[in-house]
Amino acid sequence: MATLGELERAVMDVIWDHSGLVTAYDVKDVLDSSRERPPAVTTLLTVLSRLARKGLVVSDRTARPHRYRAVATREEYTAELMHEVLGDSRDRHAVLARFVGGVSNDEAAALRTLLKGNG
Repeated sequence: MATLGELERAVMDVIWDHSGLVTAYDVKDVLDSSRERPPAVTTLLTVLSRLARKGLVVSDRTARPHRYRAVATREEYTAELMHEVLGDSRDRHAVLARFVGGVSNDEAAALRTLLKGNG
């Protein structure tokens, strides 16, 4: 699973927050209002191409401007990262214990519910 740089993460957040397809201009509109130095459209197109190579987005090139959508939801991506980190560990139990030790009471209750199969 591909990890994301800061700008890649910001672009993915915009894509995940939108339903449907987005253009580089859509991404720029959002980032223009949320960043001190917003990236140029050409930079965003490069980032979107990189995200496509990483398998995180697919592009619809049948129209101009090209449109992009996420391959997986934010939750699916995050869960896959968690599985990857857990799988890379030599001591899965220790990693899980450390993770569970850092969750809130509400999150622990949600985990218990999910593990019981009631979630």
